[in-house]
Amino acid sequence: QVQLVESGGGLVQPGGSLRLSCAASGSIFSINAMGWYRQAPGKERELVGITSGGNTDYADSVKGRFTISRDNAKNTVYLQMNSLKPEDTASYYCRTVLRGGDGLRYDYWGQGTQVTVSS
Repeated sequence: QVQLVESGGGLVQPGGSLRLSCAASGSIFSINAMGWYRQAPGKERELVGITSGGNTDYADSVKGRFTISRDNAKNTVYLQMNSLKPEDTASYYCRTVLRGGDGLRYDYWGQGTQVTVSS
């Protein structure tokens, strides 16, 4: 079993910054990909960015403002969000695709953390 624990959400003014973190723990053999998605009220969940095999892809809407980084030793992924806009307001979800201690592939989601951008 694997747990994903997210932290770092909150209320921030437009133009401000926040950093989210997501730590994976449990029976992990290797992590294939870690990333972030978001879902605003009344909208579908969308990709923010994902990192895998040394490559990171971002949604066009966050390119140049958001940065994903990983600490492999801690099985943790971070999302640094700068120049935040009201339209970035959403629940942010961490996702990890990994190989468990049993050798099987798993796809886990975090519980979500709320980011609100408002003056």
